[in-house]
Amino acid sequence: MAEEKRDYYEVLGVDKSASDDELKKAYRKLAKKYHPDLNPDDKIAEKNFKEVNEAYEVLSNQEKRARYDQFGHAGVDPNFNAGGGGAYGGGFGGFGDFGDLGDILGSMFGGGFGTRQANPNAPRRGNDASASVNISFEEAAKGCKKTIKVTKIDNCSDCGGTGCEKGSSAKTCPICHGSGQVSSVQRTPFGQIQTQTVCNHCHGSGKIIDKPCHTCAGKGRIRHTVEKTIEIPAGIDDGQVISVRGGGDAGANGGPSGNLRVSVNVRPHPIFERDGYDVYCEIPITFAQAALGDEITVPTLDGKVKFTIHEGTQPGDEFKLKGKGIQRLNYAGKGDQYVKIVVEVPRDLSKSQKEKLKEFDNVTDDKNYKRQKSFFDKIKDFFD
Repeated sequence: MAEEKRDYYEVLGVDKSASDDELKKAYRKLAKKYHPDLNPDDKIAEKNFKEVNEAYEVLSNQEKRARYDQFGHAGVDPNFNAGGGGAYGGGFGGFGDFGDLGDILGSMFGGGFGTRQANPNAPRRGNDASASVNISFEEAAKGCKKTIKVTKIDNCSDCGGTGCEKGSSAKTCPICHGSGQVSSVQRTPFGQIQTQTVCNHCHGSGKIIDKPCHTCAGKGRIRHTVEKTIEIPAGIDDGQVISVRGGGDAGANGGPSGNLRVSVNVRPHPIFERDGYDVYCEIPITFAQAALGDEITVPTLDGKVKFTIHEGTQPGDEFKLKGKGIQRLNYAGKGDQYVKIVVEVPRDLSKSQKEKLKEFDNVTDDKNYKRQKSFFDKIKDFFD
């Protein structure tokens, strides 16, 4: 008994009102999913592939689609439910005329019903190399030059990248004739499938080396460690990456070199902290300096500067030194420096010092401690 066929629209997963573009899009997706080259020795995929092609062959033809919409499978296959396997007007058994099926599969698999691999002799860009560098807070702010060690792949200096011992040269592979690829044709129930694979004789190089270079063993490339001086721009921050164009692995077959990616690690500073391009620090002063005011010395990335704090400076007061921050990366101008005042309470006082502080405390009143007075007034109001 013949197997009952599924509805062609159901096979492609589209509505009956689907446009030609929608049909083609659905077919491309399913044909690629079930293609024999991607599913070797898979009978179910083979069956689904045949079913998908059969459905698209009918629905992509306006005349056949109209007959199918009116009469169903009987409209396009006179042998339907009669034990036959031939298709209307050409036969699905051998898929004699695929129309634009071949073009669609060709765009996915590189030509006809086959697969085509990338040309192994085409120029290829080298891989990126990576390294890291440790710098100080000041070096990150000002910029500097650093010499680092990089492990990368370069063309062999002895053979110039040919892979051949000096005085010898490579021969063209007699199997693939220098293409690095071999073609094979396989007959399937769906027609002929042409496949291109890497030549096993030359391993895709297209050349045979009889006398390989003793330094690189015929590979033409070596991995080694080199020293490289890099420019670190002013304003770089911890964790950022510098890309050095062409500093990575050498390309193959004349392709360009990859890039070198250097990860920057900035050591913390004992005084300064960074937020963007601004710098923060804390300056401890005495109680007397805070109360009476004073001229203090403030460290900056550009050296020491003098700053006058006013009389009655409070703990936590902050002032700004404009333009004393970090150089903006790749831009003009700098950030600012913010200085936070820390009033240090004296410890380990002598008896004489304590007596003088008590004497001082006795001659002060609420007008000298406005914040304290305001606080206790609020408490009084709260409990009253």
